[in-house]
Amino acid sequence: MSDEHTYRKNIRPGLLVDIIEKHNQRTGITTSGEVRDVLSPGQRHPRGIKVRLSTGQVGRVQRIAVQNN
Repeated sequence: MSDEHTYRKNIRPGLLVDIIEKHNQRTGITTSGEVRDVLSPGQRHPRGIKVRLSTGQVGRVQRIAVQNN
């Protein structure tokens, strides 16, 4: 399993990601969306970089969606 979601340098606004919100940590339910803001101040976080989606939901990135540019 790739750990690219744990490095801030890989996360930027506009990126499509799957996040896990705090209240869903036990169940593992993820939410998909577009990154609006990167909230984690550090360069790395072992459980995923914290972001705010365009919908306003906040959580840690679990997966970066594959995008064809």
